[in-house]
Amino acid sequence: MNILVVIGHQRRGSFCHAIAETVMDELQRHGHRVVFHDLYLEQFDPILPHEEIPKGAPRPEFIEEHCRQLREADGIVVIHPNWWGMPPAILKGWIDRVFCQGVAYEFAAEGEVIRHLAGKRALVFTTSNTPRDLELQLFGDPLENLWRNCVFGFCGVEQFVRRNFEPIITSTLEQRQSWLEEVRRIVRDWLSPPAGS
Repeated sequence: MNILVVIGHQRRGSFCHAIAETVMDELQRHGHRVVFHDLYLEQFDPILPHEEIPKGAPRPEFIEEHCRQLREADGIVVIHPNWWGMPPAILKGWIDRVFCQGVAYEFAAEGEVIRHLAGKRALVFTTSNTPRDLELQLFGDPLENLWRNCVFGFCGVEQFVRRNFEPIITSTLEQRQSWLEEVRRIVRDWLSPPAGS
C-alpha cells in the first residue's frame, strides 16, 4: 500500500518524532511504500491564500504535490501534539491547503458532499501532558472529533484509528518504550483487512 505519513512537531528528538520513526519502520518492514513529510523541517507554509480556495484553482507546485500524494495514498498517518485541543497551526494549515475541494471532497448539487477519500484508512497519533481522565472531564476529546468526524469522516474515511499518549511530560523511558511497542501493534492492526472483508 501507499502510505502518507505527516508529522507536525517543532522539535527533532521529540516523542512525536519517535512515533513517526516507529510508524515508518513498521510500515517499511511490511513492504509498504511510505511518503513522509515533516512539516516543520520542510517549512511548510500553512497560510491559505484566498485564490486557492475555489475548486480547480491553480495552486503552487509544492501544494499540488501534497494533493497528489493524498489522492494516491491508501492510508494516511498523522502525528502531532495536542496544543489547546488543536493541532499546531502548521498542521492545521496543511489540512486547509491540501484537503481542498476537488481533492479530498467537493460539493455537488443541493449541497451533497462527494467524499473523495472514501475507501482510504487513517491513523492519528497525538500526545498531551494532561492525564487522560482529567482531560476528558475538563475538555472532552476535541481532537477525536476533529480528526474522526470533521476531517476524515467528512472526506469519506471510515476506517479510522486514533491513539493519544499522555502525560508525556512525566513519562519514564520505560513507559515511552512500551508506548512505541504499542505503536507497532496499532500499525499492524490498522494494516489488517477490515473484519468481514
